[in-house]
Amino acid sequence: TRKGDGGRNKVLPIVVHGDAAFAGQGILAEVLNLATLPGFTVGGTIHVIVNNLIGFTAIPDELHSSRFASDVAKRLPIPIFHVNAEDPDAVVRVGKMAVDYRYQFQSDVVVDLIGYRRYGHSEIDDPTITQPLLYKKIAERPPVWKIYGDKLGTDTDEIENEIRVGLEKELEKARSMEQRPVMRELPSYWSPYRGGRYDPTCEVDTGVEREELSRLGNRLVEVPDDFHVHDKVKRLLDQRREMAEGRRPLDFGMAEALAFASLVEEGYYVRLTGQDSRRGTFNQRHAYLIDVESGQEYCPLAHISEKAAPFECHDSMLSEAAVLGFEYGFSRDYPDGLILWEAQFGDFANGAQVIIDQFIAAAEDKWDLLSGLVMLLPHGYEGQGPEHSSARIERFLQLAAEDNIQICQPSTAAQYFHLLRRQALRKWRKPLIVFTPKSMLRHPSAMSDLVELTAPRFMPVVGDEDILEAERVIVCTGKIGHELKRERANRNDEKTAIIFLEQLYPFPESELHEAIEAHSGAEEVIWVQEEPANMGALFYVFPKLERLAGDKPVRSIKRSPSASPATGSARAHELEQRTLLNLAFL
Repeated sequence: TRKGDGGRNKVLPIVVHGDAAFAGQGILAEVLNLATLPGFTVGGTIHVIVNNLIGFTAIPDELHSSRFASDVAKRLPIPIFHVNAEDPDAVVRVGKMAVDYRYQFQSDVVVDLIGYRRYGHSEIDDPTITQPLLYKKIAERPPVWKIYGDKLGTDTDEIENEIRVGLEKELEKARSMEQRPVMRELPSYWSPYRGGRYDPTCEVDTGVEREELSRLGNRLVEVPDDFHVHDKVKRLLDQRREMAEGRRPLDFGMAEALAFASLVEEGYYVRLTGQDSRRGTFNQRHAYLIDVESGQEYCPLAHISEKAAPFECHDSMLSEAAVLGFEYGFSRDYPDGLILWEAQFGDFANGAQVIIDQFIAAAEDKWDLLSGLVMLLPHGYEGQGPEHSSARIERFLQLAAEDNIQICQPSTAAQYFHLLRRQALRKWRKPLIVFTPKSMLRHPSAMSDLVELTAPRFMPVVGDEDILEAERVIVCTGKIGHELKRERANRNDEKTAIIFLEQLYPFPESELHEAIEAHSGAEEVIWVQEEPANMGALFYVFPKLERLAGDKPVRSIKRSPSASPATGSARAHELEQRTLLNLAFL
């Protein structure tokens, strides 16, 4: 992508696999399915299976039900070469054919390199314990170089001695080195960006002038004269025109579109993928419009101006692990862009947990490799059941350490706008986990006036400006805060302040302390969450609240501990939610 036109011919992807992993790891089949999909194809990958016929310690009959470990690749109409690893000439010939085929047909190719591993699972492993007969045969076979020399009729003793002497000289040279060699060097486009601990000096203003917002907003609702927009989408565009002109509050969809539009206009590449991401799972995005008569597509964000950077949004296949892994890799090559992956529901990130654990949360600590990937995870309890409620806030908080990730839950459209722009504009490159709303996407409580997008920055904590002398302070995050506000209004309660914690990690301690101290006469501090007691942010936030509250008592309101994230009954959910709100004001 960085190399522009012809990039697929300038870059040759090669992936090396073990035979057990190729046959056994489900993500492999998912990755193969990306081969020709729009937004994911790389013009063909050469897959080399280093097939030692024992996987780790198990024989092929225990590793896969098919004849060959490579048979999973039969799902694609691609060539699969099986080649004897003891025949170097055949290996070279197959390698050349694989490269030629890839370039001729822009297709994946699989090379099943069938051989053996002389020393078992590792150099200190004794493979004769689990594979005595196989390793008796292996021990009797000469090395491949010896077999090849004999085939050529060459005296290998002199060559062997020459290579051995050279290796020993290099070993001695390495032992005398005073500095370790540089193992890698990042491309120059990483130079402006940094990781490490959070530093307030990296903050930048994210507001956009009102005139520019209106101009961009009007561009977002323009379509060609001969383009036939769906009636429902046309009404949405009409509403967004009113939002752009300040005649209607902005919802999350429009705030996001303006964030994207302003970024591409400023030269930042924006890429978003996920299941149903073009339309939006909740019909909130409509990044691409479909002509109802011709079926043609039109993307307003791709036509902001001639100078704008590219914008692309792709509906992904029904996969989390492979697609999130792809986008993580994309973000590694685009620190100067905004790369986002959206789960259809936040719960579905469960299917990508290995990518989150191994790479997103740990890559900086393990390899000093940075990423600015954004994960958009719809989260909130609306009675839709256990698989459509929780994006598992608690899991991400357990992974949070050493300022490795950012975890946020913006409560308003304007906050979401500033958060997205902050991620692109700030030079501090960290993965961003955003718990996005569902029912609050268009709710009046979460909408924002256009002028709020001109404010300087995202606020990690939003204090309560409606209640000045509170007797009690509620701290919460996300949708439940708006429900608490409605409940407070219904009760005519003028003594309870409600503070929104918009950023959970890195924890905004000074900002939250200031918001609580604004109600110095309060007699107690209460943490309220929708999630069960063994989930959500309770375990993480509560000790911090106790420290910040000083001598004020701190208690929590939440659902009872549960093995399931949420009830599957809408009526039970309503009863639980009603009880939760009542307890918060007792």
